[in-house]
Amino acid sequence: MTTRLNPITTPRHELRAEKARRNKEAALAAFIGKKAEIDEMLARLQTLSDDHFNAHPDEINWGHVGTLEHYASLLKRITDSAFGKGEHAR
Repeated sequence: MTTRLNPITTPRHELRAEKARRNKEAALAAFIGKKAEIDEMLARLQTLSDDHFNAHPDEINWGHVGTLEHYASLLKRITDSAFGKGEHAR
């Protein structure tokens, strides 16, 4: 009769489990960091929007409209991706 090691309690399995735990912690830290970056960008963008994108009503021209159209198209790509709409529909 041959004695077999329990694969769940071998040092190799313990090393894999520890590596998986560290990897999961690193992924969580990276996720939180990226979320903070996005939150900062959104706050800056909201502040700029609240200030009418630094445009004075007497100075508005079609160039300003084009700039906002560009911003809106970029944001639409992001929101479509985040919410599974448009080309990102599931």
